[in-house]
Amino acid sequence: MPQPTTRARPTGHPGYSQTLPREPESASTARRLTDAALSCWGLDELAEDSALIVTELVANAVQHARRDFLRVVVERTDARTVRVAVADFSQAWPVEREAGDGDEGGRGLLLVAALAADWGTDERSWGKIVWADLEGRG
Repeated sequence: MPQPTTRARPTGHPGYSQTLPREPESASTARRLTDAALSCWGLDELAEDSALIVTELVANAVQHARRDFLRVVVERTDARTVRVAVADFSQAWPVEREAGDGDEGGRGLLLVAALAADWGTDERSWGKIVWADLEGRG
């Protein structure tokens, strides 16, 4: 399995990313990557919410994307804000919707919207990146 990478930037904070197979088991690897990044940055208070968010974003990519891989990215956009993102090769944008009675699915993006300070989708020529920003205290 590919190892996570850290990339230096001329300004700002480092980011962590890892390419993972498009399978449900990748959510646990994505949670570990997110936890490691938050721990290094001293933002452990975001661990629970980020674990739920990255799990939902990976689950959506597994269900709806094309190709065999997805990419998880965790980066600091400022000292107290972390962006968790999942890139996939599908042009279809995620849709926030209410789940029906007996529907086990459909609540993921509602959860992301409730936990994140902001979230969205960035279109790319090859697919999309779905991201969520979490803000630490202080």
